[in-house]
Amino acid sequence: MSNSIQDIPLIHLSIAFIPTVFVLAILYKWQMSYGNAIYAMLRMLIQLLIIGYLLVFIFNTESSWIVLGVLLIMVVASSWIALGVTKKYQGKLFTYALLAIAVGGGFNLIVVTQAVLVLEPWYAPRYMIPLAGMIFANAMNTVSLAVERLEAELSKGLKYEKARSVAFQAAMIPTINSLFAVGLVSLPGMMTGQILSGISPLVAVRYQIVVMCMIFSSAGISAAMFLVLSKSGFTGNTRETGQSS
Repeated sequence: MSNSIQDIPLIHLSIAFIPTVFVLAILYKWQMSYGNAIYAMLRMLIQLLIIGYLLVFIFNTESSWIVLGVLLIMVVASSWIALGVTKKYQGKLFTYALLAIAVGGGFNLIVVTQAVLVLEPWYAPRYMIPLAGMIFANAMNTVSLAVERLEAELSKGLKYEKARSVAFQAAMIPTINSLFAVGLVSLPGMMTGQILSGISPLVAVRYQIVVMCMIFSSAGISAAMFLVLSKSGFTGNTRETGQSS
C-alpha cells in the first residue's frame, strides 16, 4: 500500500467548484441570498489558502512557545465564539467558558499527546495543532449548545439544577450520535485522510478510536465544567432582573 497521497493540480482543483455553480444558480433562480453564498465560498477559499501557508511555517517550527501561542489563540477564540448564541451574557460568561474549554480540552490534549501518542518533542506541531483544533472546536460547539439550551430552560422558569441537567443532555446529543454513526454512517475526516494517504485501515481505526474518545471527553468535561461555573452568572442576572421589575 502506497504511503503517499495523490497531489491535486490547480486545474483539477478548479473542477471541484463546478458543482457549486449549480447550487449558486438555484439560489439565484429562487431569489434567495446567493450573494452571501458566494461570499462564503470566497472567504472559505482565502481562509484555507492563508492557513495552508501558516501551517507550513508552524509545522516546521522548533519553538514550543509558538505552538503554545497558537493553542492560546485557539482557546480564546473558541471560548468567545461559543458564547455567540447569547449576546446578553457573552461578556459575563467569557471567563467561565475560557476555563471550561481550557481545562476540559487541555486535559484531553495532554493525555492524548503525552500518554497515548507520546510525542517527541512533546509539542510536535504536526500532531499537536490538528488534534488541538479538533478538541477545542468540539468543546466550543458543546459549550455553545449548553449555553443556548440553559438560557432557554431558565427563561421557562426552571430551577438552575434542572435546567443544567437538560442543557447538558442536549449539548451532548451530537457527540453521542457521532459515536453511534462512526463506521456505519460516516468515515470521519481524520480516518479518511489517513486511508487516502496510504495508511492501513487498521492503523487508521486505532487513531480514530483515540479521536472519538478525546472528542467525547472534551465535550463532556467542558460542558459540565461550564454549567457548574456559570451558575452565578445566570442566577445573578435573574435576581437583578427580578429586583428591577
